[in-house]
Amino acid sequence: MSQATPATARERFVRWQPRFELCAVCRRPTHGVGWQEPQRMRKPRPPAWFCSMACQTFFWERARRSSAMVDLTDEEKSALRHAMQMAAEIMEEIGWNTRLSDLTEQQVLTLMEAAVGGFQDAMRDIAAANKQSPEVPF
Repeated sequence: MSQATPATARERFVRWQPRFELCAVCRRPTHGVGWQEPQRMRKPRPPAWFCSMACQTFFWERARRSSAMVDLTDEEKSALRHAMQMAAEIMEEIGWNTRLSDLTEQQVLTLMEAAVGGFQDAMRDIAAANKQSPEVPF
């Protein structure tokens, strides 16, 4: 029977830190900050990974206020409306009669950047206006 060799610190880190995971809050690449269900449950929620302690704190505060995080919050709904306005401006330039399948790759990228950027900007503004919650680095 062969004995397992002790894992190096790098090997332990690679097993612990998930690769190619996105932050559960801002969708940026993670940097080793994680959350796991503190109690054993029948259906535990999957672990969540974050890019920073600020995103982890925001996630924890939101989870503490709501046991079921399925529905969008009022802030997220407001941010989505802002993102739609940003995307609508791009569609005005492209033309509303153009089918999505007829858009060029650059037009789709521009449309997506406007929508995601609009959502992140709105969430940042909402977080800045709400002094009770920590700042989220969007």
